[in-house]
Amino acid sequence: MKTELIEKIKKIQLLILDVDGVLTNGKIIFNDQGKEIKVFDVQDGFGIVLFRKAGYKVAILSARSAPAVKMRARDLKIDKVCQDAYPKIKAYKKLLKEFKLKDEQVCFMGDDLTDLEVLGRVGFAVAVSNAVVEVKRAADYITKEKGGEGAIREVIELILKTQGRWRKIVQSFS
Repeated sequence: MKTELIEKIKKIQLLILDVDGVLTNGKIIFNDQGKEIKVFDVQDGFGIVLFRKAGYKVAILSARSAPAVKMRARDLKIDKVCQDAYPKIKAYKKLLKEFKLKDEQVCFMGDDLTDLEVLGRVGFAVAVSNAVVEVKRAADYITKEKGGEGAIREVIELILKTQGRWRKIVQSFS
């Protein structure tokens, strides 16, 4: 890994996640009653739990709104949920103030054009492997895993390993 990327990752204190295409695989499913159903990855979720346990903050930033997102965030004890946030940059700036952080202390994971403005501001910009080309071009890092299928866990482990905290977390389970 390049020294410049390592230095960016070492500063991260807050992970902000897009929902559709990052926290989920991007598919929107409706049941027969017209209720939206979202599918979340268990390993991504446990990664978020571990990240928070290590003392980091996690936020969700989505241009859409869905009750399932609120429920999942509550389940994982995510620190802040911003839904119906369009353009996302306004909510992002509020998050910075609320957490008293600077751009360089934030990692944002995105997959589509609505994420570009925030990706351009943060210290560590991440595109999931199935992101659109423009998002991949704006990213410092492109995941090997797809959104909703382990990409979040991949990034969390990368941050924790780069900051020297992963081994202690693993040892806590042995």
